[in-house]
Formats: sequence, C-alpha cells, structure tokens
Amino acid sequence: MIRSMTGYGAATTTREEGTITVEARSVNSRGLKVVVKGPPGGESWESGLRGLAESRARRGRLDLFVRVESAPGAAGGALDEARVREVLDACARLRDEFGVPGEPDLAALLGAGGLFRRAGGEGAEFVPHPDDLKRTAAAALDLLVEMRDREGARLEIDLRERVAGIRRAVEQASEAAPRRLDRERTRLRAAVEDLAGKGLDEDRLMREIALIADRWDVSEELVRARSHLEAFEEFLDAPVEEPVGRRLGFLVQELQREVNTLGAKANDPRISRLVVEAKNEIERLREQVENIE
Repeated sequence: MIRSMTGYGAATTTREEGTITVEARSVNSRGLKVVVKGPPGGESWESGLRGLAESRARRGRLDLFVRVESAPGAAGGALDEARVREVLDACARLRDEFGVPGEPDLAALLGAGGLFRRAGGEGAEFVPHPDDLKRTAAAALDLLVEMRDREGARLEIDLRERVAGIRRAVEQASEAAPRRLDRERTRLRAAVEDLAGKGLDEDRLMREIALIADRWDVSEELVRARSHLEAFEEFLDAPVEEPVGRRLGFLVQELQREVNTLGAKANDPRISRLVVEAKNEIERLREQVENIE
C-alpha cells in the first residue's frame, strides 16, 4: 500500500479559558520538511510539535498552523492600569518628541490589546497547556495521515492500470518483433534475386540477415522492461510505513530508457505505435509518482 504526500487535518480543543486549533497540511516535496506556525511566544513548544509531525511522515512538506483564542469575556476582568499608562506614555512621546499630531482615543487604546487582566492576575492571553497542544496536534496529524492513506489508495488503483497498459504494449511488441525479421528476410531475398538473378549467395544473405537481426534485437530491452514492471508492482505492495516514492520514480526513469531504446530499434510501424502508447502511460506514471511518499 502506498501513501500520498497530500493531506489535510484539523482539530480543536476547548477549555474554559479558550480554544486551541491546529491545522495540518502537507504537499509533495523531495524530502521531509516540517514548518510550525503559531502565535508569538510559542517557540517553547514548536520543537515538540515538529517532532510529533516528523513521527507521522517520511516525505513531504508538512505545515502545522496553531491558533490560540481566549474565550469570550475571558479578558473582561480588571483593567491593567500599568499597561494603560505605558500606552498613554508612548502616545505622549510620539506627540512631544517626534511631532506626531493627534490625541489617543478609546478605540485606539482598546486596539492596542492587553489592557485587561482576568481575575487571579493572569494575562488576558490564553496560555494553553503543553499536553493540550500536543493532543490537539496529534488529532490533526492523525486526520492528515488518514487522508494521505485514502489518496494513496486512489493513486495505487491508477498506477496499477498504467502498469497493466505498459505491460500489454511490451508483450505485443515482443510478439511483433520476430515477424519484422521474417519480412526483412523475404524483402532482402527478393531484392538480391532481382539484382543477381540465379547467382544468389545464400550464405552471404544469411550473414546480412544475421547482422540486421543483431541490430534490431530488442530482447534485452523487453526483459528489462518486464523486470521494472514487476519491481514497480512489488513496491506498490510494500507496507504503508515504508516510503517507496523515490524508488518508484527511479523505476519510471528506467522504464522510459528501455522503451526509448525499443522505439529506436523498432523498424516496424506497429511496434512504433506500441512504443508511443507505452510512453504515454509512463508519463502519467511519472506525474503520479511525484506525489507518493
């Protein structure tokens, strides 16, 4: 089973003092990168949340957005007079020392924030408990992983269909390859007989056909293409905890190489058409594999 690198999850924890909301989003990336974005002062718990996210993923860019909100009315306690004086003093300095015109009004003061304290002397800003933060982030990450698994299941169905299409093209090319040598043998015999009359050198003709057969031989390309397809399906069956995206990407490159060589040696309209079909499927494989963990 494979896992996509695209996912989303969100969770909220509500306490009497306020709420914690964590959103987790992930997109494809060459490696694993975790970014935690939260309110000022949250640096102390960012490391823990980053570690939590890294335990859930092996590849992809994963963003954690943490939002902390005080409960309505939680800041409606006592007026923080010291804070008010600080704001008013700052306004006076702006006016007297820097020549900024105007007078502070009530709306401007309230917009400054932090002018009230709750009962008990705690600040107006809700400070969440680290355990609540961790549980909320874990719940959001679990939902994100579930979505990545669902997306991976859908990707797997599509990838298996693409692999089956490539395999059909390879097998049909394998059947068509010997027939083109028979046609070339007949064509060469007719051409030589037309030029040489009865003096046909059968040994020379066989040597020429052998040289053509060697140049046109695609058996190794077909064997390697089959091997890559088998390995691709084996990786699709790997445990979900095992990241296989990079290895699948490598196999797609190798498949492309073998099919390109097959096309270069084709010398047959039917094989050329089959090569085009296989290349189309390989390109779709490449696009999908870029989003696999």
